[in-house]
Amino acid sequence: MGKDTKGFFRRKWFLRIISLILALFLFMYVNGSKSGFLRQNTRNNNQSSALMSNKSVTLRMPLDVTIDNNKYIVSGYPQYVKVKVTGPSALVTTTSNTQNFKVYADLSDLTPGKHRVKLKTSGLNSELTSKIEPQYINVNIQPRKMITMKVTIRLSTRDLDNGYKLGRPHSDIQTVQVTGSRDEVNKVNRIIAFVAIPHDAKDNIARQVTLQAIDRNGQTLNVVISPTTTNVSIPISAGSQSSSSSDSSSSSSSEESEETKSSSRTSSRNDSSDSSSETSQSSSSISNEDSSSSSQNQ
Repeated sequence: MGKDTKGFFRRKWFLRIISLILALFLFMYVNGSKSGFLRQNTRNNNQSSALMSNKSVTLRMPLDVTIDNNKYIVSGYPQYVKVKVTGPSALVTTTSNTQNFKVYADLSDLTPGKHRVKLKTSGLNSELTSKIEPQYINVNIQPRKMITMKVTIRLSTRDLDNGYKLGRPHSDIQTVQVTGSRDEVNKVNRIIAFVAIPHDAKDNIARQVTLQAIDRNGQTLNVVISPTTTNVSIPISAGSQSSSSSDSSSSSSSEESEETKSSSRTSSRNDSSDSSSETSQSSSSISNEDSSSSSQNQ
């Protein structure tokens, strides 16, 4: 039995089977390690690819206009423009969050008048590309002008329904500075502070009012007013009560006048009666004297 067992393990086919099994185990081990390595490499590559892939984002950016603001006024340009930024995903995300670049129009070398200007970007990373919408804008450059004008107060009504009367309005600001393009400033006719008065107002009114620049036709003009607001106060008095007290005093004086006239008439009549009585007595005396004289003559 012992010899047969030793002979069984020494047979060629048995050794070949053992070798094949070991080879399969070794193959599976190596292949599994290689797959794990490949999976790790694939994951790392995917992450790197995600970081290095291109991305686009559209941002709403304010538009800066470069010009000498002490000499000129610019109109006609939009306040905001759209910018499409494209590049590596990480850079695009950072730029979108910080918006650390600007979009501008350089007008420093232009003369007064209407112009078509191309927009540009500044401070954008060199690895990023941008597309501005719109690419061109139309601007109107005008000489700057500043004048001083008086403030006019305009009330919504002059009469109140309850008989109360409005007094003379007062503004704490008498004059303002008006600044804008020469064409617009030349159109300014008045600076008004409009105050809406309630029809049933009974107490003095105090309002903070925004000033407006209007032309001869009453249209509001696009200019800058400094200061922009004024405090307006309007006194209100009880017109109906004063009127009735005035009427009663005039009525009293009228009655006193009538009484004076009546007493003067009565006095006049009494004087007239006394005068008649005296005349009558005088006539009677004369008659008696005549009769006495005639009896003596006989």
